[in-house]
Amino acid sequence: MAVDKDKNKQILVTFPNEILESVEEYWHEYKLKNRSEAIRELIQIGLKYHQEERRKLD
Repeated sequence: MAVDKDKNKQILVTFPNEILESVEEYWHEYKLKNRSEAIRELIQIGLKYHQEERRKLD
C-alpha cells in the first residue's frame, strides 16, 4: 500500500522489545490490520488522555 505523502509522513522509530511486545498484543487483541495501525491508535489514546489531564489542571 502506497503512503499518501500529502497526508502522511513516514518516520523511523525504535522501540524497546517490551513496548513492542505490548503493541503486538494490542494489535492482535483488537484485530487491527497491522502494527502501524496499532501504534497510531495507541498514540491517539495517549494524546487524548494527555489533553484530558491538561484540562483538569486548567
